Amino acid sequence: MENKKYFFAVDLGATSGRTIIGTLDDNRFNLEELTRFDNNLIQTGGHFYWDIYALYFEIIKGLKIAAQRQIEISSIGIDTWGVDFVFIGEDGAIMRNPVAYRDPHTFGVMEKFFENEVDKKTVYDITGIQFMNFNSIFQLYAMKLNNDSALKNAKKILFVPDALSYMLTGEAVCEYTIVSTSELLDPRTKEIDPTLLKALGLERSQFGRMITPGTQIGVLTEEVQQMTGLGAIPVIAVAGHDTGSAVAAVPAKDEKFAYLSSGTWSLMGIETKDAIINERSYDLNFTNEGGIEGTTRFLKNICGMWLYERCRKEWPEEIRKMSHPELQGSAMNVEAFRSIINPDDAMFANPSNMIQAIQTYCKQTNQPVPETPAEICRCIFDSLALRYRQVFTWLAEFASFPLDTLHIIGGGSLNKYLNQFTANSLGVTVYAGPQECTAIGNIMLQAKAMGLVKDIWEMRAIIANSIELVKYTPTDKAAWDAAYEKYLSIISR
Repeated sequence: MENKKYFFAVDLGATSGRTIIGTLDDNRFNLEELTRFDNNLIQTGGHFYWDIYALYFEIIKGLKIAAQRQIEISSIGIDTWGVDFVFIGEDGAIMRNPVAYRDPHTFGVMEKFFENEVDKKTVYDITGIQFMNFNSIFQLYAMKLNNDSALKNAKKILFVPDALSYMLTGEAVCEYTIVSTSELLDPRTKEIDPTLLKALGLERSQFGRMITPGTQIGVLTEEVQQMTGLGAIPVIAVAGHDTGSAVAAVPAKDEKFAYLSSGTWSLMGIETKDAIINERSYDLNFTNEGGIEGTTRFLKNICGMWLYERCRKEWPEEIRKMSHPELQGSAMNVEAFRSIINPDDAMFANPSNMIQAIQTYCKQTNQPVPETPAEICRCIFDSLALRYRQVFTWLAEFASFPLDTLHIIGGGSLNKYLNQFTANSLGVTVYAGPQECTAIGNIMLQAKAMGLVKDIWEMRAIIANSIELVKYTPTDKAAWDAAYEKYLSIISR
């Protein structure tokens, strides 16, 4: 028992957050959730904000519980969603709550930036990041155009996990994986690009010192120590971007794999030593985000279980009361490939009614219109698996190794039907798990910082030793090949 180490992980998503105690002992880990809480958007003054103080309060609450239980925490690590940031004033105080990436102030701004500042192709050649209107660069440009008072007076600009670490330690840093989501970072130099900063009217000094995952940021301030009853606990920079921590937890045996981080978003990619930035990656809008130990996460965002989650909220109460296995199981009793959509079509981004959006898409592409929850659910799962095949095929073009294995991680790894469909569609072996990949990656990176594991491969070996993976072997090749041809025909209409 005396060899057991305790790590405090803060895992924040765009809808909820958790504090977790992770233990590492005898080459195995274990997780215990301390607290779970909502992460609510605040709408006021025509904008949407995150409540950074509420998130800080929840972290302090979790730390107090750990102290009350006399858990001897070895370190603390924080991961969050990407792109959003906090402004720090001259006096060191937070100037206001951070604007949320869902705020509409960036609509149309990306095009203005390309027209007035730096052209689109040059931005991609510098950063290798896919174009999304809410990327930090376009948020900052929108604020510049709007003469934003907080931007004009910001001494520091800290991304959300770095801002929370700052509130705990007083140290301002810029963690590599989180800044890589901003579309400001050059992955070759591994620094924020001066050309893009100039276009925004910003200076490098306004961002914290660049650090990599596994680096100690600082220790809890005396104020936090007094509030929580803890001592000077180190705060470690994990992969601050939650996908970075999740991919660090892929229990692969070697580098010859693709991953699918499956949740509200599906992120499919490969791990590479260097960024892949060329005409083909530009045309397909692939992204290069920072990974641990100098790796790059070459990936593409896919609209994932967002489609299913939205439909589930819109169905009548008797359908919403059905368990996920029951509802998803009912979809297996309807005709396969009857109706197919492109999950990444713009009409599914944030429609007022997702069910109607799916039905409209099917009408417009001259397909049978799904009516029942089972038909709609089957349409979503079939379509996601076929979209995964398309992106996987593109990934195979870029990979320097054969792709014969896909690891599915995250909450979607529990969806046995979609996992089997994915194996069938791709024609490769699929391994599902772990579900809690982000928290596991966070904790294992803290363990690495302490010297308990030497590198990513020892981390992954411990993870594989601690969980039971579910294996899916492809079947029904002819049917899925025919369905893929149908999918390609439909999305080109």
